[in-house]
Amino acid sequence: MKRPVNESKPLPLTRRRLFSRAGEGLFGAALTQLLCDDFFGGTSALGSETLPHDQGALGGHNLRPKLPHHPATATSVIQLFMNGGPSQMDLFDPKPTLNRMDGKAYPGNPEDLGNFGTAGIGVMMGGRYQFERHGECGMWMGDPLPHTSKMVDDLCMIHSMWTDHPNHDNALYKIHSGRLFMGYPTLGAWTTYGLGSENQNLPAYVVLSDPLGIPKNGTRNWTSGFLPQVYAGTPFRPTGSPILHLKPQYEQPSPVTDTARQLLRQLDEIHRQDRPYQPDLDSRIESYGLAARMQLSASEALDLSRESQKTKSMYGVGEKPTDSYARRCLLARRLVERGVRFVQIFLEEQPWDSHVDLGPNHRAACERTDKPVAALLQDLKQRGLLDSTLVIWGGEFGRTPTTQKTGDIYTGRDHNMQAFTSWMAGGGVRGGLSYGATDEFGHKVVENPVSVHDFHATILHLLGLHHHKLYFERSGLEERLTGVEEPHVVTDIIG
Repeated sequence: MKRPVNESKPLPLTRRRLFSRAGEGLFGAALTQLLCDDFFGGTSALGSETLPHDQGALGGHNLRPKLPHHPATATSVIQLFMNGGPSQMDLFDPKPTLNRMDGKAYPGNPEDLGNFGTAGIGVMMGGRYQFERHGECGMWMGDPLPHTSKMVDDLCMIHSMWTDHPNHDNALYKIHSGRLFMGYPTLGAWTTYGLGSENQNLPAYVVLSDPLGIPKNGTRNWTSGFLPQVYAGTPFRPTGSPILHLKPQYEQPSPVTDTARQLLRQLDEIHRQDRPYQPDLDSRIESYGLAARMQLSASEALDLSRESQKTKSMYGVGEKPTDSYARRCLLARRLVERGVRFVQIFLEEQPWDSHVDLGPNHRAACERTDKPVAALLQDLKQRGLLDSTLVIWGGEFGRTPTTQKTGDIYTGRDHNMQAFTSWMAGGGVRGGLSYGATDEFGHKVVENPVSVHDFHATILHLLGLHHHKLYFERSGLEERLTGVEEPHVVTDIIG
């Protein structure tokens, strides 16, 4: 016969019961953390001691200006992204030894070069263009870039970039978001998350895509990832009006419009206060508010007819083949001039991906972009904006020193993740500087390597942000643009 249990008397605390109860507590704590993430959103942070203005653990995500971690040399960024992988040894990094070995077999192990096996490797391929020194600094540059070559004293040429993957998709994720796969915020999104915008009537992060099509990976090149949507890039239409429905459907007196918007703000605030644990609501309200404010000021910012004919001619507006890229470069200047934080200019799918006929391929890409890029630098400089605007030029990787065998054709280069060239200008970097070096073939970095994370950390530093302090708490992790690694800021290129 079983002894009756005394319900009022607590059970003895045995070793097994101790661990059972402890497990319940851990599960409860974990559940609480997950629920907090769902209800409160990720913790916004510019570090453990400094929160952005009007931002905290309860959301409040907006584009109001926020304090940097340290004094910044750049307040805005224009990224001229060259989709497909420009060839470093044909445009910026001349290699006499490679030229002398043109047509000969690669002297090393072909497996060091092949991205998809050694069967596709051809022979050594010398540079396709003539090089000359330019400017007071004597920087080398290939002849397809006659306009940019005039601005070399303002350029900081980084020859020692490298990345982690030879495929376009993964390399694009890496150069934009610091990760090899999709779903993570891009550099532009992290920048606007950390600093907000100086102009509340325009998007903080603008994307200017090509009329010929969107780049490879599409909108993932400017996504906000797990950050609130308000920090994502806003794409402007490449043809016609950059923004549809910018003007109201019907006109009404200004006092009526002002009163209606004030009432709408009050209703939004009441709605927000009744739902304090919905962080996405802040982003949605902010987006609608921005759309309304853009009706007042965006038309002026996007109107290139306000520019002089001299300025438009300097960029190449109205000329073939520069017109499209020239308009976007000029628009980028007008946007940063009005306080937009981050502007990206893309080309179509992969115009620099020269597996076949590199000579005409790269020359055509330069003809489209060289004059507008040089004009952008010159225009920013003469307006006093280059000191505070960081201009970045480059792709996702470089090209191999050997040809890629395609049938009987040996005139193109394969992908090279082990070395490529990018340049910066303005925003506090040293002009007229050539930094880093590659081997005698331009294949591998041999001096002052700069990883993508180093590159990102340096850009954030110029903007006044510390790569370690800029984080977003998600599922108990402090997510960063530079991941869990500890990159270094390339201080040698900072003026």
